[in-house]
Amino acid sequence: MRRNLGPTEGTRRGAVEAASPEILIVLLLVATLAGLVDAIAGGGGLLTVPALLAAGLDPLPALATNKLQGSFGTFTASVNFWRRGEVSLPQMLPAVICTFGGAALGTLSVQALDNRILVTLVPALLVVFAVYFLLSPRVGDLDAQRRIGEWGFALTVGLGIGFYDGFFGPGTGSFFAFACVALLGYNLRRATAHTKILNFTSNLASLLVFLAGGEIVWLVGLSMGLGQALGAWVGSHLVLRHGAGLVRPALVLVSLAITGRLLWDNGFFQ
Repeated sequence: MRRNLGPTEGTRRGAVEAASPEILIVLLLVATLAGLVDAIAGGGGLLTVPALLAAGLDPLPALATNKLQGSFGTFTASVNFWRRGEVSLPQMLPAVICTFGGAALGTLSVQALDNRILVTLVPALLVVFAVYFLLSPRVGDLDAQRRIGEWGFALTVGLGIGFYDGFFGPGTGSFFAFACVALLGYNLRRATAHTKILNFTSNLASLLVFLAGGEIVWLVGLSMGLGQALGAWVGSHLVLRHGAGLVRPALVLVSLAITGRLLWDNGFFQ
């Protein structure tokens, strides 16, 4: 959970511990792998957040620094998908606006509200999404019928999942991908492309809020950002080349992996 996370002095202490060349190299390699995974199916935070905590950062600086490094990956993947014509930015504008606002509000709310209910609810939702990605005929390389308008999508999915990403975070990519397929009728390649745009938007909003709090460890975040950009470039090219054949099983595996991690972290298997 994210309540009562360490004070700002944790940022300074963790920055000293994590700034050694050996640790920075390991974090860069972890971020490269995470960027590749995240560009395909999301869930890169499963790798980077534990790595940042293991490097000596307290929870809040780790989350803030994770938003910085993750922004490099989602931005790189977004640009690649946009250049290949998978994203229409004018059509995305309502969702981007609402996602940004929701994520900023969620990040501001994270220390004031209790997120314990999400610890129970999110794993159940991710299992449902994994089954949907595995079995639904709408999940593939062909677009399906749209079920909602752009502003309707923005005010429900953009605002809601944006808030969730700022407030809690795990599984955001799966949530956005599910919504793009189920509500907008996108094929999995387009859904992944639009997910990266919205992920970058929510990362940026949270990053700006964390920036005001002074919790970001810049050397660590920027070093990992280089790895994120490289991994995201490779991962987005793989999505463009292989489409649903790659994304569909990856989404199922990532959704189940996040479920398992959340349950483990909260003592369900202990």
